[in-house]
Amino acid sequence: MVQAKSWTLKKHFEGFPTDGNFELKTTELPPLNNGEVLLEALFLSVDPYMRVAAKKLKEGDRMMGEQVARVVESKNSAFPKGTIVAALLGWTSHSISDGNGLTKLPVEWPDKLPLSLALGTVGMPGLTAYFGLLDICGVKGGETVMVSAAAGAVGSVVGQIAKLKGCKVVGTAGSDEKVAYLKKLGFDVAFNYKTVKSLEEALRTASPDGYDCYFDNVGGEFSNAVILQMKTFGRIAICGAISQYNRTGPCPQGPAPEVVIYQQLRMEGFIVNRWQGEVRQKALTELMNWVSEGKVQYHEHVTEGFEKMPAAFMGMLKGENLGKTIVKA
Repeated sequence: MVQAKSWTLKKHFEGFPTDGNFELKTTELPPLNNGEVLLEALFLSVDPYMRVAAKKLKEGDRMMGEQVARVVESKNSAFPKGTIVAALLGWTSHSISDGNGLTKLPVEWPDKLPLSLALGTVGMPGLTAYFGLLDICGVKGGETVMVSAAAGAVGSVVGQIAKLKGCKVVGTAGSDEKVAYLKKLGFDVAFNYKTVKSLEEALRTASPDGYDCYFDNVGGEFSNAVILQMKTFGRIAICGAISQYNRTGPCPQGPAPEVVIYQQLRMEGFIVNRWQGEVRQKALTELMNWVSEGKVQYHEHVTEGFEKMPAAFMGMLKGENLGKTIVKA
């Protein structure tokens, strides 16, 4: 019999998560029925959205999330033993599935690419960057794009795609190491928002004419400052608000309405599962090809050990990661 370890939400978050919010449970999985497969997690993802999505869980529920897993036993001919899949199985080491919701990695997946990229640049974060920039912002060559949290799993891909499309790209991050990484990726301007004397002045110096597109990963006062410097008919893709997820007080005031009105700005929030079917597959193929050809670079912040899931999650929320945070089971 297989013992499955799972991290559950012991207590709802109040402010920043702590170890006391999580509990590790072990359960014995039953034998497989016909049509089922037994999966063993190889890599697990922790992402900012989990901080918000956990509000929908009941205390005692398993933490949600995606993983790359291997079929270790099968009674389903569609998923023979050894098949590698990506699936929203949550924070668990082993699970049983009837095949619904399992996505096989593409047959053309290059051997040189780590399987964990299916949780990052060639997965949900990469797709978020792709559709947020190309569909929501509708970016065009020659435009100026501003990216917050630019060294994260999504932001780093946004900036590189914008460069591929012929844009000027400005990125911000919270450490000098991350700023150096952004410059290595080809960002035209990158600065540490924590050390500049004036955020408004740093934004103006980076692009005196303002910004056509803003890919917003942080929200709050930071985004208010960027929105004041948008060009007329500027577009803002609201992807995340990580600066606000652990707040305990009221929401900060939003951008000045007169700026949005008179600059005729368009702001749109989005969730990546809006795009399905052929368009999603086309985007994944394009991302995979860009990575294989070296046109899009990636960096993974890997934590070893399933027991360290909460630590990896909390570290990511503190900004300790460079690129995508992954747990290797």
